[in-house]
Amino acid sequence: YKQFNISLPRTAAAQYQVGTKVDKANLQLGDLVYFKCGSGGIDHVGIYTGKGSFIHSSSPSSGGVIYSSLNEGYYAAKYVGARRILP
Repeated sequence: YKQFNISLPRTAAAQYQVGTKVDKANLQLGDLVYFKCGSGGIDHVGIYTGKGSFIHSSSPSSGGVIYSSLNEGYYAAKYVGARRILP
């Protein structure tokens, strides 16, 4: 996003307050996708890469920066919503 001169807040929860809300069915490449993985609020974010997948930073034991599915597995149940930041 810095390459596009876009500054984002540091935390996932704060980032979820900017941009335009996007329905899961209308996701486009580069949209930010948000999750509640802990017991609090939104605490994880990834970048939608198409075909129901997103890239994100996971734990080192899970592989570090990885691709995951939005539609099955752990993150499907933790999905909160998405925001479009890029025009």
